[in-house]
Amino acid sequence: MNHFDQYNMKLSQFKFRLPDEQIAQFPSPYRDEARLLVLHRKSGEIEHKLVKDVVTYFGEGDLFVLNDTKVFPARLYAKKEKTMANIEIFLLRELNHDMRYWDVLVDPARKIRIGNKLFLDEDTTIVAEVIDNTTSRGRTLRFLTDYDNAEFTQYLYSLGNMPLPKYIRRPMDEQTRVAFEAAYPETTEKELDEERYQTIFANKVGAVAAPAASLHFSKQLMKRLEIAGIEPHFVTSNMALGNFKPIDVEDLTKHRTDSEQISIPQSLVTAVDKAHAQQRNVCAVGTEVMRALEHVVGTDGQIKAYDGWTNKFIFPPYDFTVANSFFVNFYFPMSSQLLMVAAFAGFEYTMNAYDVALKEGYKFGDYGDAMLIVD
Repeated sequence: MNHFDQYNMKLSQFKFRLPDEQIAQFPSPYRDEARLLVLHRKSGEIEHKLVKDVVTYFGEGDLFVLNDTKVFPARLYAKKEKTMANIEIFLLRELNHDMRYWDVLVDPARKIRIGNKLFLDEDTTIVAEVIDNTTSRGRTLRFLTDYDNAEFTQYLYSLGNMPLPKYIRRPMDEQTRVAFEAAYPETTEKELDEERYQTIFANKVGAVAAPAASLHFSKQLMKRLEIAGIEPHFVTSNMALGNFKPIDVEDLTKHRTDSEQISIPQSLVTAVDKAHAQQRNVCAVGTEVMRALEHVVGTDGQIKAYDGWTNKFIFPPYDFTVANSFFVNFYFPMSSQLLMVAAFAGFEYTMNAYDVALKEGYKFGDYGDAMLIVD
């Protein structure tokens, strides 16, 4: 499905200047009214639309594949025992529910050693004990509390904040705050992030980053897809921080990405097989969805139901098997997400589209605008 014909791509070819003012600090007032750049990958033609216009590019029997993962409030703030120094704890994944072991990142890491205790609330109803080092910033924590398991998880999440990427500045600077208050006169930052850094169909808890492309889908847009006979189906891809690690090698064949947990239900497999048989469109919404779909392609070219992990890294050139259209956000320079987009749409067309987006003032990042790639 891919017309990409350039080989031996280097990381530096995906470098461009992204002005700070084009990194979205908050979303558009309505999910489906963010801007949408439409790129036709056979001709390179570009159109400028709104997200809600995506319906007009598809028809009855076409398929949209979205991500139903649910982001949990992974960013916590604690005090270190004795010194009472401020420590940020970023929850990555639960290792043992009964023992209350969690894999986390801590900042500043140099102050946190095995045996240290961290206080998460003023009443010390939950105390985190450091029991192991995993990476330079990584630690294993054991949470100590009198709560039972269900109460513990609920209370832990109540202490947390939505894990916005660092480029979304909280608290906001003065200029951003003024713009925010004009767009959201009766909403606090916390209220906005709790609602909008989560998809409307979030269902399965496990992500520490939002599936950004799926954030654009509103109840109204989902209804319009239904009326048009366009079927929504879901994968679960629990977005992990490792997928966003900077690529630090010029030779892309040497990059290794971290694993993410994915689930592909049989119902989706059946729907994709039917769409292919009827030569209907299959649209992958988000790079994590595309990666999950490509991970489960068998040697016979068919996808299989799957529940496990993937560390698949897609970069140009790559022949895509499942989807023939791609709905994405605008990604950062030299990111793995940008590389996947270029593998799908072609390097020259992708970088030209990004150049146009920059000149036209499109917003980048998780709260930014969107891009639809069609034939």
